[in-house]
Amino acid sequence: MKSFIFTVTGLFVAANFLQAQATQLVDQTFLAALRTEAARKHPATRAASLRVSAAASDIYSLRLWDDPLVGLSLMAAETEKRRADGDIRLGFEQALPKPGLFAANRSKAEALHRAQFENARSTTQEIGTAAARDAIELALADESLVLQAGQIEWLSTMVENARQLAINPDATGLDALRLESELAKQNQILAAAQRSRQRLAQSLNSRLGRPLESPWPRLQLSNNPSPIPIASAEIARISRVNPKLRALQQMASAAKAETQIASHDRQPQLSLAVETDLYSGGDFRSATVGLKMSLPIFNRNSYQAKIEASQLRQQAAVKDLETTRLELAAALLNAVTEATNAEAQARAYSGEIYQRAQQASEAVESSWLSSKSSLTDLLESKRQLFAIRLEQRRFVAIQQIALEEIKLLVPQHP
Repeated sequence: MKSFIFTVTGLFVAANFLQAQATQLVDQTFLAALRTEAARKHPATRAASLRVSAAASDIYSLRLWDDPLVGLSLMAAETEKRRADGDIRLGFEQALPKPGLFAANRSKAEALHRAQFENARSTTQEIGTAAARDAIELALADESLVLQAGQIEWLSTMVENARQLAINPDATGLDALRLESELAKQNQILAAAQRSRQRLAQSLNSRLGRPLESPWPRLQLSNNPSPIPIASAEIARISRVNPKLRALQQMASAAKAETQIASHDRQPQLSLAVETDLYSGGDFRSATVGLKMSLPIFNRNSYQAKIEASQLRQQAAVKDLETTRLELAAALLNAVTEATNAEAQARAYSGEIYQRAQQASEAVESSWLSSKSSLTDLLESKRQLFAIRLEQRRFVAIQQIALEEIKLLVPQHP
C-alpha cells in the first residue's frame, strides 16, 4: 500500500454562531436570575398580584352593622286631631348583628385571600420554571450546534483526504463524491438547527419580556446538576410547601366558613326601632321604642337547603384537596424517576459507551485511510459516535428539566 500525505483542514462552518461568544453555564445561579426576571415582567404575575389585593379589600369590605333606616311620615287630618296626636312621625330602625355571622364572613374572606396569595405564588413559580425550561432547551440547542459543527469539520477533513486518495490511478473518486454529498446534507442540517436555535432564543426573550432579537451568549449545560431528592421525603413535604395544595386547603376553609354562614343566616333578624310623633307647630307628642324580629319559619326549608348545599361543597373541597395531593405525588414520583434515569444514562453515555464508540470510530477511520474499510463503515461509525455524544447532552438536559419540575412541585420555601 502506497503512502499518501493527507491534508487536515480547519474549516469552521458555524463561525457565525461560535465567533467571539462567551459561554454561559446554565447553573442554578443563572436559572434563578431568569426565574426572577420572568416572574417580574410577565403579565400573569401582575394579574395574580391584583387578585390578591382585591381579596384583601374584600376583607375590609365586610360590615358588622347594616345601614340604619330613617323614615318620615306626615299626617293628613283635621287640625284638632293633628294637634292632639302630632302630624309628623320620625322613625329610626337599626338591624342588630346576628351572633357569629360577621366572624364567619370574615373567616371566609381571609381564607379566600390566603388562597389567592398561594395562587399568585403558584403562578410566579410556573412562569419561572417555564423560563428555566426554555433556557435549558436553548443550551441543548447550542451544544447540539457545537457537535454538529465538529461533525462538519470532520467531514470536510475526510473530503480532502478522499480527494488525496483519488489521486491514486487505481481509485475511482466515488468516496470523495459521497463525502461531498454527506457534507452538503450536514450543512443543511446545521442551518436548520441554527434556525431552531433562533426560535428558542426568541421564545425565551418573549417569556422574559425582552425584544425578540435580543442576543444570547452560547449556553452550556451543567455537567454536575443538583442532587436528586428522595421521593418519599419530598412527598411528605408536598402538603406543607406546594402552593396549589395550600390554596386548596384555604378553599376548603372557605367552604367550611360558608357552612357556618348559612347556619347563622337562618337565625332570626333582630332590629331596634324608634319612632317619635311631633306636631308641626313644634310640640313633642310621644316616642316609642321597639324591637322587631324576623320569623324564619316560612323559609325554613330554604335555609336548610342552603346549609346542606354548603356542607356538600365543603366535602367536595376536601375531596378535591385529596385528589390534587395524589396527582402531585404521582407527578413528583415521575419527575424523580425521570431525573434518576436521565442521570444514570448521562453517566453511561459519557463513560464506557462513548469510549468504546470513539475507539471503534478511530479504528474504522484508520482502516479506511488504509483502504481496508468501506466509506459506509466510516460514516456509520462517525454517526454513531455523534449520536452518543448528542444523546449524552440530551440526557443532561432531561435531568435538569426534571429537577426544575421537582422544584416546582416541592418549592424550597413555602
